[in-house]
Amino acid sequence: MEKIVVRGWIEEFGIIPAVRVRSSEDAMFAAQSLSRAGISIVEIPCTWPESSKIISDLARSNPDMVVGAGSVWDKEAAQRALKAGASFLTSESFDREVAEIAMQMDCVYIPGAMSFSEVNAAWAVSSHFIKVVPCSHIGGPSYIKELRTAFPDIPLIAAGGVTQQTAQQYILAGAVALGIGEAIVPRQAVQRRNADWIGELARRFIEIVKSARNEIAAQRVQTVIARR
Repeated sequence: MEKIVVRGWIEEFGIIPAVRVRSSEDAMFAAQSLSRAGISIVEIPCTWPESSKIISDLARSNPDMVVGAGSVWDKEAAQRALKAGASFLTSESFDREVAEIAMQMDCVYIPGAMSFSEVNAAWAVSSHFIKVVPCSHIGGPSYIKELRTAFPDIPLIAAGGVTQQTAQQYILAGAVALGIGEAIVPRQAVQRRNADWIGELARRFIEIVKSARNEIAAQRVQTVIARR
């Protein structure tokens, strides 16, 4: 899938579900449950032994879904993920060699960062988004707001501990998207093959993101009116 399309889908959906499962069958079930609920994006961590097979199976069976690789710590993991069919690479930190591979393969790269200097350094090397992680442990929405003030042109993704209770505040603080794990794809829901459970959570997060974005749009309109 072309880089511009992947970037557009991430921005449009505003949600990147991290599907932490151990088999292609589990991943397929979780991905299809999310897709039916309206989210056609999944992130598969490269830390699982069968991650390459899972990415390959998902990408081949779901051509209309954005399948990405998470926890991409080094160039070897990046190469395996891209060979398997990953449309984006992300991790909890920044790695220059991974960034270079992403550029060579014209792939979306989303490095992780915590501090202001890490965000600035990662953005300077042709990253497409910056994932602020673990958000819940380093200030939550207020920290995203501070980063957004310092770097208004950098698209930030809040990840790490995002829940239904905090999701709206992250978007209102300036995050363009949310990285969500167990809160949207519970392992028990996958084990029990409970698609309704995953679907309900997905729809809730979709509505939360939509509501927050509508609130931001309304605030901008009010600001414009007040300036006239």
